[in-house]
Amino acid sequence: MSKLVADQADGLRRLLAHTPTRVIAIAGMSRGDGATTTTMNLAAALVHQGKDVLLIDEQDSDHASAGALWRIDVPGVAAECGVEVLPASHASADPRTLRHGGVVLIDAALDDEGRLSPLAQRADELVLALQPNAASITAAYAGIKRLHYAHGLRQLRFLVNRASGAGEAQKIMTNLANTGSRYLAVSLEPAGWVHADAHHADARRLGLTVVEAFPASPAAVDFRRIAADVLRWPWRAPERVGRPNDHAMNDSRIAMTVPRALHAPGAAAA
Repeated sequence: MSKLVADQADGLRRLLAHTPTRVIAIAGMSRGDGATTTTMNLAAALVHQGKDVLLIDEQDSDHASAGALWRIDVPGVAAECGVEVLPASHASADPRTLRHGGVVLIDAALDDEGRLSPLAQRADELVLALQPNAASITAAYAGIKRLHYAHGLRQLRFLVNRASGAGEAQKIMTNLANTGSRYLAVSLEPAGWVHADAHHADARRLGLTVVEAFPASPAAVDFRRIAADVLRWPWRAPERVGRPNDHAMNDSRIAMTVPRALHAPGAAAA
């Protein structure tokens, strides 16, 4: 019996040793969408799920970067919650070489033309953070269109940040998913939603995420739920190759072609 148990344990160790590293890029299309704090909270929640997590920071080293918010000055140092933070300038070309069997989150910074960095293009999943207001939803749609033309994107996920409740979030998720499928032939899959929560600001003043500082808050519960869902997302090969598209539209043309469904009062407010 002891030999059987030992063989099973050895088999489990081999299985875990070959678990692939999941790489997820998170981006926002307008300032204030909360992409950085979303990345940080999701990272902290994934550590809570028992995962080894690395956060690659593509943002400028200012007060709004993950390292600055966690008050980490040394590259590769872990935050109190256990998330290791690494500036993109210190990361290798393939983020999978930095973790074996864990999760790499990239706080992605888009360039002036709305394109992903070469590092973020290697992610298994791209998640866009947006807020439940007309400006953020319109910017998200325009950004999706730019990414579609620049990288040949066929699928991505999106997260509704700081929603008043499930009804508001669900309406946005349904409208955006339907619009992407109808007008862009892009599969837009909801990654979840997070409550508007006053604890966000309190956590920031403490230099922590809401998941760390206020684990019982509505937003922290939401992030842990999303983290659990992330670990169940199906594996799929990255399709982004970073090739430029000669027919990519400029920003003004893209903004003018946002479907009316996303401008309707119900969709914009919801």
